[in-house]
Amino acid sequence: MKLKTVRELSPVFITLLILFEIVAYTSTIPRPQEPFFQLYTLGATGMAGIYYPNNSSFIQPGEVVDWNLGVVNDMGSLQYVSLRVKLGNQTINPPNDTLATSSPSPLIAVFNEFIPNNGTWQMSFVWQIVNYTTSPDGHIAVHTIAISNSTYAIQNPPTCQSINSCEFRIIFELWVWDTNVADFQFGWTAGGEPRIAWLQLWFQLSSTVSHR
Repeated sequence: MKLKTVRELSPVFITLLILFEIVAYTSTIPRPQEPFFQLYTLGATGMAGIYYPNNSSFIQPGEVVDWNLGVVNDMGSLQYVSLRVKLGNQTINPPNDTLATSSPSPLIAVFNEFIPNNGTWQMSFVWQIVNYTTSPDGHIAVHTIAISNSTYAIQNPPTCQSINSCEFRIIFELWVWDTNVADFQFGWTAGGEPRIAWLQLWFQLSSTVSHR
């Protein structure tokens, strides 16, 4: 009777042993990781916070704002990337995550860089409003922005209704060099699906210190 029981249990034991070995083997195999980029913005102190002077998003023309931008490459290979900086307002759409399309906001500046795999590109982004105009009906338009000692004129600048309700946003978009088309494309492809990375930071234009 005992011999029969052992014989009956032997196939079960062997099956469990095989399953255990399969699980142990597969657990040691590195799982494929989806390639990705990471885009981030830090304040003047290198921390995620206090992005504006006096910790107020009301910015006067000529007032210096200090940010730090970073792109992390975890795509598995050397990548050539382009950081597109745009000026938006409350009505112009930001990038669309569902459609993976960029924002139609006017372009301010473009910064390109090669990033090795597992590497990080961090750049200082020190900017200020150089020139803005007010139309007869009170609409505000920012025409010139200085970034890191270079001045950029904005074509077809967005507007806001008045100086007291003047909300703009600076949009950062990550574009990646596509060897198939020999040009930069917004975002990248991972697992057969489009992926994008972008950030935006809002500010309000102030003409006087009293708006703080």
